[in-house]
Parts: sequence; C-alpha cells; structure tokens
Amino acid sequence: MDIYTIIFLALAVFIFLRLRSVLGQRTGHERPPFERSPRNVAQGASDNVVPIPGSVIDQAPLAPTADATPADRWKGIAEPGSPLAQGLDAIVAQDSSFDPRHFLSGARSAYEMIVLAFANGDRRSLRDLLSAEVYESFESVIRDREKHDQKTETRFVSIDKAELVAAEARDRAAQLTVRFVSQMISVTRDKNGTVVDGNPDKVADITDVWTFARDTSSRDPNWKLVGTGSAG
Repeated sequence: MDIYTIIFLALAVFIFLRLRSVLGQRTGHERPPFERSPRNVAQGASDNVVPIPGSVIDQAPLAPTADATPADRWKGIAEPGSPLAQGLDAIVAQDSSFDPRHFLSGARSAYEMIVLAFANGDRRSLRDLLSAEVYESFESVIRDREKHDQKTETRFVSIDKAELVAAEARDRAAQLTVRFVSQMISVTRDKNGTVVDGNPDKVADITDVWTFARDTSSRDPNWKLVGTGSAG
C-alpha cells in the first residue's frame, strides 16, 4: 500500500466516525408551540402547500401511488360509516392515489423531523415543512429562546403510535389530523448550563395532535403542517 492509499483510508475512517457521532445523537431544543388550530383549509391550504426539496425530506408525508379501492380499504384505520371513514372517502374521491397507511408512515417521519428542526432552530427546514401561520408561531418561540440564551435538549426515545383521528376534503383541499404518542427526554438550560426546566434523566410521555393539509389538484404530493395541539 502506497502513502496515498493509506491517507485515503485514514480519511474515510475519520468521515465515518464523524457521521456516526452526529447522526447517533438526536439532540435539539424544546418541543414546538401548540394550540395552533388550522384555519379554513379550503381557503388557505393551496397557499401553504409548496414543493419540499428532496434534500429536506422525501416522505413528509407523501401521497402514495397504490390503488386504494377495496371495500375494506379503511380496515384498521377507521370504522365503517364513521366521520373519519367518510372524510377519507371524500379525499379519495379527489385523489384516487391516496392511501392512509402510506400517509401515516410519512407523517411519523415528518413529526420527528419537524420537532428536531424546531429544537435546533432550523428555520430553513421549518419554512419548507410548515404553513405560513404555523411557521410564524414556531419562529417566534425560536427567536425568544435565542433572546434569553436558553437551549433545550430534546431526544426521542420512541414514537409509539401515529393514528388518524380526523379527515376532511373541501373544494380542492384535503386535511388530515394525526394523534402522535411518543416518549421524549427534554431539558432546558440557561447560558451557564443550569437546568431551568425539565429533567435530563426523565422520560416524558407526550401526546400531540397535528393537522396536515395539501391541495389535491397540485402535482406536488407533499403535505404541510397547518395546525398543532396537545392532548392528555
């Protein structure tokens, strides 16, 4: 082995260790602000849904291409004849490619990505993932946190459940509400590192209710977060 081969091997090992150290630590700041109810989706969703670059997220959440026409297509998702099932039927009437199972898979990824982007103060990613109104709410909290030199470290322990609780289609807009049940560790520190809120050794059970929307007439399959809330 010549000197150049040795150098390249050493560089490859260094890059691998750096990536492992970064990707292995899911550390950020406090949870996003809540109780931001979505406005009239029929009036506002088309302006809030914009293309999400693949470098940011490819599954947040994406409308699938699988055929969702069987009579029992909502089995395990919604009870027959329920408002949720009727809402899903209305969405499929507008977009035959819609599949709630694919949506929920993407929603789980979007949930974690948005929480951590907010935690890290990643305004660029949040702007692509949120509606204008929700982004304004998140950004104001980030700005206030920076003003007071406070940082919150948030780590996901698990996302135990992501289930649809509401669905609606109006004009060209589809709206889906998801209940997420997760476990997180969160602690807020001041600029001196002193804990001012939370507990770095305590796992908290978190239930969040988030609403996503998209313009079903758009070729862009991505959904945007248009409302957030919390539940016990």
